[in-house]
Amino acid sequence: MKFLIAAALLAPAVVLAAPVGAQANDLATVQRYLKAITTMTADFSQTDRNGQVLTGTLTWKQPGNIRFQYQKGVPTLIVAEGGALTFIDYSVKQVQRWPIRNSPLGVLLDPGRDLSQFAKVVPGDPRLVSVEARDPKHPEYGRITLVLARDAAAPAGMTLQGWVALDSQNNRTTVRLSNQRYGVPVASNAFRWVDPRPTTRR
Repeated sequence: MKFLIAAALLAPAVVLAAPVGAQANDLATVQRYLKAITTMTADFSQTDRNGQVLTGTLTWKQPGNIRFQYQKGVPTLIVAEGGALTFIDYSVKQVQRWPIRNSPLGVLLDPGRDLSQFAKVVPGDPRLVSVEARDPKHPEYGRITLVLARDAAAPAGMTLQGWVALDSQNNRTTVRLSNQRYGVPVASNAFRWVDPRPTTRR
């Protein structure tokens, strides 16, 4: 995953490696950014390993809540709430759940975790900060590279541009964000979902 990920999200100028001290400062700034988020909404574009592109709307509320509402006609939904990440496929009436901490998205949804223990800055375009995170004790959780742009108007002077997640089978998913809005009202029921299985509803 290296800096090519950032290049895919925002075309770089000259690629320069930041000094180690600057990288440590950038990692600390990303930590402050994650802690500073209360709510965020954005449009997203998701590209899977086969090149299929889906779009939709992201709703994010710290700590631990996120919703990927896909475009009309896509019968899937991804929601994180209550410490679990849930994938709902309405076309086949299936639900899969696993702990958020076991997912690459855990780095976004648990701002209290110390990034310095499991993440590093990937050198690259000085306009961007790319942070690769993975749990060395659990490679099966996969890894994620967050790409943030320096933005004085955003929390902690950065704004999340997207990420690339790589699972344990090396399946890559790229998410690009646009129209990011911070501190917007989010309804209390925004992370609820309807269970498509016959006997239960949520």
